[in-house]
Amino acid sequence: MLKRWFEIALWKRVLGALVLGIIVGSLWGKGAESISLIGEIFLRLIRMVIVPLIFLTLISGVIAMGDPKKLGSIGIRTLSMYIGTTAVAITIGLIVATIISPGVGVDISGATPKETSDAKSLADILRGIIPENPIQAFADANVLAVIFFSLLFGIGILLAGEKGKPMANVFDSGAEVIIKVTGIVMEFAPFGVFALIAKVTGTQGVAALLGVVPFALSFVIAVLLQIFLVHGAIISFLLKLPPVRFFKGILDAQMVAFSTSSSSATLPVTISVAEHNLGIKPTIAGSVLPLGSTINMDGTAIYVGIAAIFSAQVFGIDLSFADYLLIAFSTTLVSIGTAGIPSASLFLLAAVLEPIGITPDNTALIVGFLFAFDRPLDMLRTVVNITGDLSVSSAVAKWEGELDEETFKAQPVE
Repeated sequence: MLKRWFEIALWKRVLGALVLGIIVGSLWGKGAESISLIGEIFLRLIRMVIVPLIFLTLISGVIAMGDPKKLGSIGIRTLSMYIGTTAVAITIGLIVATIISPGVGVDISGATPKETSDAKSLADILRGIIPENPIQAFADANVLAVIFFSLLFGIGILLAGEKGKPMANVFDSGAEVIIKVTGIVMEFAPFGVFALIAKVTGTQGVAALLGVVPFALSFVIAVLLQIFLVHGAIISFLLKLPPVRFFKGILDAQMVAFSTSSSSATLPVTISVAEHNLGIKPTIAGSVLPLGSTINMDGTAIYVGIAAIFSAQVFGIDLSFADYLLIAFSTTLVSIGTAGIPSASLFLLAAVLEPIGITPDNTALIVGFLFAFDRPLDMLRTVVNITGDLSVSSAVAKWEGELDEETFKAQPVE
């Protein structure tokens, strides 16, 4: 019986728990609050992994940039393009969310409006990014300080050269371990989602769940703009290549990305379509694409940006222009270390929500609420990420003289 349970894909189990939670909550009413402890345990598990996940995967991501194949002009162009497209993605997400206002009127069970941490000036926030005591930053879950220290530590490992390799191996191993730990936490998701949704439905009615619709709509619109407007423009105007042919050529990789929700799992297919359908030489495909699966997270940037606006609106926080800049800055930084696994983006929300004053408890509530509906959005996030990987690799290949344009313009290999 237990074996059959684990053979079912996690997203299917979560979806089933969501439906069951709605039914139980509707029938049980306020009595569903009696199982809220299960949901609270799930939220605590989420909070438990956030800081170590950011720390270990971010250092691992920085170390990945140090591969000699990724340095020089290829590395500079690749990093510039990846960071640039991520910055555009977060901007699009913020603009769309500001226009649609997905969090206005949404009532999340257990959320306390205005329950935020002490407001800080931009100067205080920027000052606080540099931790006086890194250990204290971990204890306080000061996510921006953890990010800063992680980036600095990763760069230090690279600069140490050969002597830094043992430490690099430790953090690569640590990143794999924390991803597995995160996977264990996610296995508890069906039970946590069931309890959380049952409580919401029982105390507020099914209508309370419709609050996710404007959020999802905002995300889908931003995703389409990023894929067709931004990456289409890169292919058409920057590279002077046919965008229709580009999108036909990468369809296989997009479909695998959509089904697996994992940039890492899609990598073999991504490299294959890059070489056979787009005419990208192996020297570029073999270096730019693995790096992209680690640091290029356009979909994550869009999602986290919209989630930040959504959260601020749920808790009645008025965002200033400085807050928008802070969201964009922190999202761009944290996307470097996003693990290429399903739903990893949700666990990084704390990096963006904490600086704008949302407490860890309320952050966990947002994560718990969105997790129940995350799978289809995560599938779209991965499609955006893979599209960006192939768009950037096409650009770098052309600039380096490593792109076979005849192959690019030919019919895709079936």
